[in-house]
Amino acid sequence: MTNLQATTVEDVGDTEDNAMRLFRTTALYALATIVLALAISLPFATDYVGPDNDDVMRLVQVRDLLAGQNWFDMTQYRLGLEGGTLMHWSRLIDLPIANLIEIFGLFLSPERAEAAALTAWPLLLIAPVLCGIGLAGWRLGGRATMHAALVLATIFVMSMGRFQPGAIDHHNVQLVLLAMIAAMLVDPRHSARSYAIAGLLCALAIAIGAETTPLVAVVCIVVALRWAWHGEIYRPAAAAFGMSFAATATIAFFVTVPPALYRQVTCDNLSYGYYALATYGGAALFLVASLASGWSGRARLAALAIAGGVLAGAAILIAPNCLRNPLADLDPMLITFWLSSVTEAQSIFGQWHYKPERLGAFYLPGLIAIVVCVFRTIRHDRMEAHLTLLALLVTSLAISLVQVRGNVFTNLLAMPPLALAITDLRNRANADTKNLRLGLGFAALTLASVSTVWAIAGFLVTTVTGQGLPGGAASMAAISESDCESRRSMAVLATEPVGVVAAASDLGAEILRYTPHRALSAPYHRNQGGMLTELHIGLSAPKQAEAFLRGAGVTLLAFCPSNGQVRSLARAEPEGLYARLAAGDVPPYLQQVQNAGSQLQIYRVLPEAGDTNRQETGG
Repeated sequence: MTNLQATTVEDVGDTEDNAMRLFRTTALYALATIVLALAISLPFATDYVGPDNDDVMRLVQVRDLLAGQNWFDMTQYRLGLEGGTLMHWSRLIDLPIANLIEIFGLFLSPERAEAAALTAWPLLLIAPVLCGIGLAGWRLGGRATMHAALVLATIFVMSMGRFQPGAIDHHNVQLVLLAMIAAMLVDPRHSARSYAIAGLLCALAIAIGAETTPLVAVVCIVVALRWAWHGEIYRPAAAAFGMSFAATATIAFFVTVPPALYRQVTCDNLSYGYYALATYGGAALFLVASLASGWSGRARLAALAIAGGVLAGAAILIAPNCLRNPLADLDPMLITFWLSSVTEAQSIFGQWHYKPERLGAFYLPGLIAIVVCVFRTIRHDRMEAHLTLLALLVTSLAISLVQVRGNVFTNLLAMPPLALAITDLRNRANADTKNLRLGLGFAALTLASVSTVWAIAGFLVTTVTGQGLPGGAASMAAISESDCESRRSMAVLATEPVGVVAAASDLGAEILRYTPHRALSAPYHRNQGGMLTELHIGLSAPKQAEAFLRGAGVTLLAFCPSNGQVRSLARAEPEGLYARLAAGDVPPYLQQVQNAGSQLQIYRVLPEAGDTNRQETGG
């Protein structure tokens, strides 16, 4: 790699002709990707909602909004203990999905309108994410790099489920925003328009989900340091970013947060803490850029340090809890029986123990991109752009080492610098066709830049060495568990009188989707009370479990023997209710409901004798 030559950058300005060329190229790639996604997914689709619990819960939330729930009321009244669970998701994602359902509902039945909307929404996001990666490639290395970046982005979109029909959770929108932010920051002209757009997108990223907050913080630091280095020439860009960031955060706060919660600080969504810090930070950057750009470099750094010190102090005073992991306050029982089995929440060490074959796909493209950025920086080759991408890549990789969910951001951000390196090697190989090493280097880097290649390689290695999970057993468990969550399994549950259902948390979202009942548990950290109650029900001896069931007002128990959490609880406490039910030992206060052909076992919680007598006497 030390012999790489910098690509000659041609026509990377934002002229009208270049913008139209980028638009047409991106549109063609997006159209081809959408057609391919439909061709691959639709023939095998068994449901119009994505397989992730969050996709199902998002649909439930959208349905409630369409049914008349207040825009500012984010409570899921059918989840958890009595009173419901205040969700941390943003209406900014609910709104376009709800609008699509209403539009399709003008000429389709309600269910078909939902299916059409849930198919269209993730596909509509393919174009902007490709546009962001393609524009970043264009600005780094011209037309050839743009095409290389678009090819990598197309493979990325096709190989993950977040842009497939039915994927309506907010993570795909976050990827779109991050791709566009990266494209704005590598603008070689540092135009005020690019940085104003970047500020707007950063604020939207925070408003939609807290997962990207560390990356947004790094973007702000990068912009501030660039201003301190360049001074007057960078003033319009820094001022535009700061003002746009503060203004958009303000609008998002007042549009989505109810007045009653204006002073509340929460760390998992847009609240007063993030709003106050974003508006102060953005306004401070705008002011120092406007007033101090003509000062000396040391004076600019001093002004920036003072503003940053005040911002850090404000963060400690306003939101000290948000400076650590928002899941740090989880009950130890939830960590043991829930969080430790959530793949996206695992660290690299947990992933090594659970699925080592995935490590290459999760981490290696990002590591290679970091090496490329370091090499370019040392060579002073588009140094600022590569330093910016390096800062984002290192931050994202650090997050993914703690929680593997960050790998999708790392792999996304890796594409522009990798595309430039691939283009360079290709040009060199074409210029010296007799040099086999260049040709092999080009092919190797191209393959190594694709996470899917590492995933296939990991699977082959574990298959050959016998280190992977037994395929047949894993497949059967997956089939059985998915059957518990199916429409057919839930149909019988839906016919029971409306009440409260206790079930493994993985079934909670499906219960809310298919039935009118309240689900005691679903896998969301704000539902700790309901999740803990369900865990105590499963772990306790039948007599003690009865007390938990009646205390929570549970009227129905949905038992899935193949569910991972259920099996874990049964192993942990062989005398607990779940273990006894798995052994066929049904306590007298439960009455089984016939659910032919399904793995899901449904039990009614019978009234206590005293309650029956009171009902008979009219008490």
